[in-house]
Amino acid sequence: MSSTTHTPRWLGHFGFTEPPFDKAIDDAALWMPSSRQSIVDELVEAAHERQHVVLTGEPGIGKTCVLRAVRHRLPQAGFRLTYCHNATLGRRDFYRQLCLAIGLSPKATAAAVFYAVSTHVQELARERVHPVFLLDEAHLLHQDVLDHLHIISNYEWDSAPLLSLVLVGLPELHDRMQLRRNRSLWSRVHVRLALEDPLPEDTVEYVHYRLKRAGGDEALFSSDALAILHEASGGHLRGIDRLASCALKAAARRKLKRVDRELVQHVAAEEGR
Repeated sequence: MSSTTHTPRWLGHFGFTEPPFDKAIDDAALWMPSSRQSIVDELVEAAHERQHVVLTGEPGIGKTCVLRAVRHRLPQAGFRLTYCHNATLGRRDFYRQLCLAIGLSPKATAAAVFYAVSTHVQELARERVHPVFLLDEAHLLHQDVLDHLHIISNYEWDSAPLLSLVLVGLPELHDRMQLRRNRSLWSRVHVRLALEDPLPEDTVEYVHYRLKRAGGDEALFSSDALAILHEASGGHLRGIDRLASCALKAAARRKLKRVDRELVQHVAAEEGR
């Protein structure tokens, strides 16, 4: 039996070749405003200098996009990036998850798992490959994991920077790191970055980019509609994607060819109920 791919009517209404605000997008096609580019540059430089990083920002502000841009920028030949996002695990299970992400077989005991990870890091160093562990949602890390992270970054009497840790989370991560209990790890973090609130022009640039990439007209949203979209979403990409998609679908149902201020206000009000 042959199958056909169903194309939503609202895409055809605007002449889109794909959903403009879909999450599925290649690293090379990621949009990055100039206000974020400097953050990407600093993270790439920190990896080259084998430093540890803390990156904080509000939910949906674009932290994951920044990490994906870093992944695209770093040469695969000299770096090995490992992404971990399940931050609510205890120490043993955290290292077991790290083993799986690296491609190692997880061991039974905490000591064995830690040994496997640290040995892997040393083996990569002999191959002249620098591992970078990206720990997302790090504000949720168990305290026993934070207590131990400075140990995994300590090689050859703390004289060999064989590993870079990038801890990514909400602003409260910064507060946790400054607790006296975490001072050993915090003292090893030389790059401390915070994503600021997006600017209105960032929202305009982002919406235009995504519309054009999907084969649509950049002027689909009026300037007033974009202003309301920024205000309603706070400029956070996740919120923009959701509200803009709802506004386009609503416009298509009404057989409108442009999204105006009133339509975005209506969609935002409906979502707020």
